[in-house]
Amino acid sequence: MEADFSQPQRQSIVGIVVMFFDTIRNYARAFWPILLVWVVKSKDFHFGYIALSFLVFILIFGVISYLKYWNFTFYLDHENEEFVINSGVLSKTRTTIKLNKIQQVHVNQSFLQQLIGVYALDVDTAGTNKTEVAIQAISHPLALALKARLLENDNTAFPDTVLQTETETFAPAAHPFVKISFLSLLKVGITSNYVRSFGLLLAFFFSTIENIKHIFGDETIDENKLGGYFKNAALLEIIPLLIMALFVIILVMNVFRIVFNYFNFKITKQSGSLLLSFGLLNTKNTIIKPARVQIATVSSNYFQKKLNILEIKIKQATSGEKEERKAAIEIPGCNASERDAFLQLLFHQLPEKGVMLQPNYRKLGFALFLSIGLPVGAYYGFKDYLDPSFAQASYVVWIYAVLMAILQYIKFRNYRLFINDHFIIKQSGAWDISHEIFEPSKIQAITTSQLFWHKSLNIGSVTLHTAGGSIAFHLGNFDTIKNYINLWLYEMETSNSNWM
Repeated sequence: MEADFSQPQRQSIVGIVVMFFDTIRNYARAFWPILLVWVVKSKDFHFGYIALSFLVFILIFGVISYLKYWNFTFYLDHENEEFVINSGVLSKTRTTIKLNKIQQVHVNQSFLQQLIGVYALDVDTAGTNKTEVAIQAISHPLALALKARLLENDNTAFPDTVLQTETETFAPAAHPFVKISFLSLLKVGITSNYVRSFGLLLAFFFSTIENIKHIFGDETIDENKLGGYFKNAALLEIIPLLIMALFVIILVMNVFRIVFNYFNFKITKQSGSLLLSFGLLNTKNTIIKPARVQIATVSSNYFQKKLNILEIKIKQATSGEKEERKAAIEIPGCNASERDAFLQLLFHQLPEKGVMLQPNYRKLGFALFLSIGLPVGAYYGFKDYLDPSFAQASYVVWIYAVLMAILQYIKFRNYRLFINDHFIIKQSGAWDISHEIFEPSKIQAITTSQLFWHKSLNIGSVTLHTAGGSIAFHLGNFDTIKNYINLWLYEMETSNSNWM
């Protein structure tokens, strides 16, 4: 069976269903506050009027979906070695991508796409902050054939067709060398991302309160009554219950997020690349080419070490700091042997720590000043103007100061930079200890800085910029840093590695 990409092709006809629901989702996301206020504020509902409005919207969305399907075509330009996509509803758009600029090709499948038997194919290029092209509905064989064609990137003439035997090399291998079990995902869920989940929970809580007040009025939630309840109730009974409830909610959120996103996580070797497949309802398939990996971060905390699990994050080329987190590929729940096998494939050897650079003690002093000195000073400076209940809580301030001092000291002890001929490894963290690993040949630029009062102390900072993000090391021995910078600049000039 051959797949001909030299002629413009459309997506699967059943893809209209995907585009229909995608159109509804986009408009609902944009106008849901208006619709919600209209529903709540409306006192009289006429069923016939609502039904007619519903049918009109369905018709409009159906027409938009059909135009999206009909106007969307894609093909390979043999002469110019380009991937060409035409799209649009009323106004037409033509997108052209050079094949040698393609960074990633993802074959994904949402729950709706699973129901109707189609796949989505996303194309990313280096230096962009979003998916360059998204084909929403093609068959699995066609998706694999197109993926194989787009990832060749050999700058040589290529045929207009791809044989089925070629696409089979991109099919999932029978025996993945890394497979994350459900138990490992549960372990990761209960031992990680506490702060992140707490922040999401707070953001959801406050946004919900604001939306309730905006829709139903400020009188809906009586803050005076709520405050009076907590004043009259026994705080020693309420606070432990609130902490326990918050802890349980965070654990449930973590476990649900990890299992939902990374269920059945597998890594297989394919033609010099690594295929990652995972997802519960939305199945994702991602190709990693080892030569294009910029930074690999291995992290774990105390509980994860006891459970023999750790997390790996892979960063490839991005267009800026805002895109680094989105572009990072996470691998949760590996054990030590799986980590070594994965890093061996990425770097062709196991990274080893070399010469250790450690920061000057002034880094600890400055961190203590920012995290303890300023907040505690602000508290005592404005203590007389605070509510009496807050003014009498000095013991809480000192508990905070002690805990923060311990935290900053642990961070200072773990803050190290290890350098050898092949790798640079930055170690950091207090609870979650991370090791950011990258090769000197991946450095694109180097920035050094030294405050004038640090010159006599011979300390300074360096920032190493890569296409996957920047790594900074602050307040180390400046002469030692400059000696290594000369070596890295030489490596940058003489390296012929093709990581793009």
